[in-house]
Amino acid sequence: MLNIKNVLTVSMVVGGLVLTGCSAKQKTSEVVVSPVAVLDTNANTNANANGYYNGGAAVNNSPETVNAAAAMSEVGTVYFAFDSSEIDEQGQAVLNKQAEFLKSDPSARVQISGHTDERGSREYNMALGERRAKSAQAYLVSQGIDVSRTEAVSFGEDQPAVEGETEDAYAQNRRVELSY
Repeated sequence: MLNIKNVLTVSMVVGGLVLTGCSAKQKTSEVVVSPVAVLDTNANTNANANGYYNGGAAVNNSPETVNAAAAMSEVGTVYFAFDSSEIDEQGQAVLNKQAEFLKSDPSARVQISGHTDERGSREYNMALGERRAKSAQAYLVSQGIDVSRTEAVSFGEDQPAVEGETEDAYAQNRRVELSY
């Protein structure tokens, strides 16, 4: 009788571990914002086809600024190395162009969105995306842009630029996007 009890106990423990280990990763939408702001990720009424919030509640720019910034969308992405928030020379060149644009239009505000690839935990990726956005924000401030004209937001792994589990896809997802 003792042997059957032990077998049942071990079976229940193993079964519980198997069920726990096989649970699926659930994706939920979460946004980390700095400085304090609210971004409604369900209201895409102001988003264009690329998902940028042009003149919407996120940064609330004038139509003139949005139109002028449209030309900047080609140079609005900074890419990062794996597990890094350090801006390389290519990223600095992108941010220098963005700083020039912001200096030319003192009323313009920019949203800086940090993104990651899917590797790592959800919490870690949200924090890494925030570090990337804040790194770009700090660079713009060092170029003379007032911090009050910027908004750093993290989307972590939730908005990949490219789907896939290749190194090329991962590299394209490790980014900061600037939108007006």
